Amino acid sequence: MAQKLFIGGLAFSTSTERLREVFTAAGQVESAAVVTDRDTGRSRGFGFVEMATSEEADQAIAQFNGKDLDGRQLRVEKASAGGSRSAGGGASRGFGGNSRGGRW
Repeated sequence: MAQKLFIGGLAFSTSTERLREVFTAAGQVESAAVVTDRDTGRSRGFGFVEMATSEEADQAIAQFNGKDLDGRQLRVEKASAGGSRSAGGGASRGFGGNSRGGRW
């Protein structure tokens, strides 16, 4: 089963093609993508690589986490499911702690 990896610490010059090429040393790469800013098109300094198997993903983590690529130290870890980084009660923001029963 394919395993998606988060790749942090990318140099802004690192391309999707370069990312794919480097990670093939650890096994079969199903997909690779450098995340870019939608307004400027420039790299945001991180990306994702999907390895064909969880064993190859573990190999990629062991091989590349903390290693230098294009002058920057990589952070390689299994990607978390479903955007947990931005979760945090967006609907309740700004409303907590008001006990005045509707008076703003």
